[in-house]
Amino acid sequence: MVQNPSNEARKQILEESKIIAVVGLSNKPDRTSYMVSAAMQNAGYRIIPVNPVIAGETVLGEKVLSSLSEIDEQVDIVNVFRKSEDIVPVAEDTLKMKHKPRVFWMQQGIANDEAAKLVGDTGIEVVNDMCIKVDHALLRIGK
Repeated sequence: MVQNPSNEARKQILEESKIIAVVGLSNKPDRTSYMVSAAMQNAGYRIIPVNPVIAGETVLGEKVLSSLSEIDEQVDIVNVFRKSEDIVPVAEDTLKMKHKPRVFWMQQGIANDEAAKLVGDTGIEVVNDMCIKVDHALLRIGK
């Protein structure tokens, strides 16, 4: 299993980041992906929703894209809400992005060593099995 960055390193990531691409963001307000993304948006981050099933719709005021490779701007964090066994294609899509993100963050309950190695080998930091919203609260990010 890939070693997660330290609390201090994750705090620095969250303090320095501005844009989070959320893979698997649902348009249903009762889903964890929606609640976590709304909380991060309320904390001052820009959210870019990525979900091929609802591409073209608007979620949290942002147009949903079908893939990470459609994003034209620099993204700080790719935050993933997909089953662990479905992460490798997301990692591959991350590597096709026009601008390499700083972090590939797999939400709580999600871990995939193959995907972590794939993106980690290119210099992208990897976070496994941690909730970005919980980290934001616990690490007392001043955004």
